[in-house]
Amino acid sequence: MLEPKVWQLTAGSVVVGLTLAAVAVAAAGPWDSGQRKAEREWAVAQSRTGGADHGATGSRTPAPAPSAAGVLSALGTSVAGPADLKEKLGPLLDDPALGRTRTASVVDVATGKRLYGRGEGTAMTPASTVKIATMAAALSALGPDHRIATTVVATPDGRRLTLVGGGDATLDRSGLRALADDTARALRDRGVTTVAVGYDISLYSGPRDHPIGANDNIAPVTALMAGQSRLDKSTSGPAPRGGDPAGAAAQAFVALLGDRGIKTSAAPAAGKPAKGSKPLARTFSKPLSALVERALTESDNDIAESLARQTAIAAGEPASFAGAGRAVSAQLKKLELPVNGARFADGSGLNRQDRVSASLLTALLTRAADPAHPELRPVLTGLPVAGFSGTLQSRYADAAPAAGLVRAKTGTLTGVNTLAGTVVDAEGRLLAFAFMAGSTPAPEAAQHALDRLSAALVP
Repeated sequence: MLEPKVWQLTAGSVVVGLTLAAVAVAAAGPWDSGQRKAEREWAVAQSRTGGADHGATGSRTPAPAPSAAGVLSALGTSVAGPADLKEKLGPLLDDPALGRTRTASVVDVATGKRLYGRGEGTAMTPASTVKIATMAAALSALGPDHRIATTVVATPDGRRLTLVGGGDATLDRSGLRALADDTARALRDRGVTTVAVGYDISLYSGPRDHPIGANDNIAPVTALMAGQSRLDKSTSGPAPRGGDPAGAAAQAFVALLGDRGIKTSAAPAAGKPAKGSKPLARTFSKPLSALVERALTESDNDIAESLARQTAIAAGEPASFAGAGRAVSAQLKKLELPVNGARFADGSGLNRQDRVSASLLTALLTRAADPAHPELRPVLTGLPVAGFSGTLQSRYADAAPAAGLVRAKTGTLTGVNTLAGTVVDAEGRLLAFAFMAGSTPAPEAAQHALDRLSAALVP
C-alpha cells in the first residue's frame, strides 16, 4: 500500500499528466465534431502532394490509427532533458543522408525552454517549411475569419462588367458559377441581356512569374485565377498549368454567363473598371483559417503566394514578391520572433533565396500554441499527420511508432530537406521541433532520416 504522501504525489502526477495532455489537444484545435474544420473536406487521400517534391508518388491506404501511450506509463519516469535528447538525436542528426549541413531545434512549447539544438540559429534554405512563417504572418495581420473577395462591378447602365480579382487562389468553378448566377440575375432584373466583360488584376504588382519559371508546382501569380489554372482535373499537388490564369478565368466566367442567357459583345479584355462602376455581385473564399490549413496540409504554393500578398496589402506594401517578403518579416517582428538572418524571397518556399533558421521555425510553432495568440492556431491544425494526411501521407512507414503521432510541415527542393512540427512526449509535453538539411545527396534517404529524427521524440 502506498504511503499517504507518496499516493498524493502519484495522484498529482496523474492530474498533471492529464492536464498537460488536455492542453496539448486543445492547442491542436479548433475542432468541429471531433475533426478539424478544414480536414472535413481535405482528409480524403490525394494521389499527389504539393510543394516542390515531397516524395509521395501515389496514394497509400492509411495504417490503422495507433493507440496513444497510456498516461500512467509516464509515472515514475524522469523528465527527458537536454542530455537525454542529445544522446538520442545526436547520432541520428549525423546520418550522412542529411548532407554536409544540418541544424536542429527542439523546444518545450509550454515553457519555451530549449531542450536540444545544433546550429539552430543558422539561417538555411527552408523549402516549403517557410510556409509556416507565411501563414503565421497572414493570420496575425488579417485574422482567421478574413475572406478574400472576387467581385463583379458594372457601369450604371449594367452593360459593361469587370471581373475584379481579389487574390483568391482557391476560387474554383463552383465559385465562378455562383458569381455568374448572381450576376445574371442582377442583369435580368435590369433588363440587360448583352454585356461587355473585362477583368482587373491590378491588385498585384511586380513579376507574375515565380523565379523558378514555368513549373507544375505553381501557376503564374495573379490576382485572378480559377482552379489554380490547372489543365487537368486535380485539386492539389503538381499539375500542368495554363500560362494566363486571369484570362482563362474571365473566359470561363463569360461562358457561364452565356449559359444563363447573358450574351457578350466581345472577348474579355484586361483593364480597370470603367468610371462610375459599382459592385454587382461578389463571392468570397473560405475563412483564412481554412485556407491556412489547406496550404499547410497540401503544401499548396498558389495559396501561399496569395496569402503572402494579402499580408502585403494589409501592411500597405506592394502586392509583389518583394513587398510580400517585407510584410511577412515585419509581421513576424511584431510577434517578437527571432528573424535575424531570415529572408522571405517568396511565400511558398520554392525560391532558394529564402532563409530561415530552425530556431525561428520552433519559435513560430511555439507562438502558434500560445494562449495569447489564438488567431495563430490554424498553423498547428494545418500540419499534416504522419502517415495519414497531406505531404506526410506516404511517410513514416519505417519510423514506427510515429505514424499518427507526429504532425509536421515538409520541405523539399533538390539538395534541401526540412521538417518542422509538433509531438507530445512521454511526459505529456507538447514539443516543437525543426530539422533542416542542406546539400543532401538523395531526397528519399534524407526524408527517412528526418522521419527517424522526429520519431525519436515519440514516447
